[in-house]
Amino acid sequence: MTALRRLRLVDPDGATPSPAPARPTSQESPAVKVALATQDMSAVNAHFAGARTLAIYEVSADSWTLLEAVQFEDVTAQDGSGGGHEEDRVAPRLAAMEGCTLLFVRAIGGPAAARVVAARIHPVKLQSDEPVDQVLERVRTMLAGSPPPWLRKAMMARDGTGAARTDFMDDDENEEA
Repeated sequence: MTALRRLRLVDPDGATPSPAPARPTSQESPAVKVALATQDMSAVNAHFAGARTLAIYEVSADSWTLLEAVQFEDVTAQDGSGGGHEEDRVAPRLAAMEGCTLLFVRAIGGPAAARVVAARIHPVKLQSDEPVDQVLERVRTMLAGSPPPWLRKAMMARDGTGAARTDFMDDDENEEA
């Protein structure tokens, strides 16, 4: 069993943050849940399976908010070698990212990436370590303008509860890239 700790933020009234809406009304800006693989909560600087923490943020065109940080004890070597695969390290990370649209990592193995995509989460590999605020600002800027087709499609793949639509892969594949 994978040991983990969750830090979930609550508002002063005791309510937990609600999931990001999939389709905004005319008064709301679009929002997405974004997972960041991090060792220190300050930068995206971890291999997916080696991430000590997945920081989950809600990002809209106006701002971002930390929703929760999920910490794992079963981290692997940052080179992706894993140091043994007796445990499934992907499943608990996928469960932690429920409702997320994007995952930012420094690296991710092919089989893990396939499982992330199957969970309707778009993985984004960064070429170098990047501060968390820069990554979140990039997403915020995309949402404030005209999100690229791949992001619009990923946002539309979730219903209002954050659950993945089952017909996601049947969407029109001829959309502009």
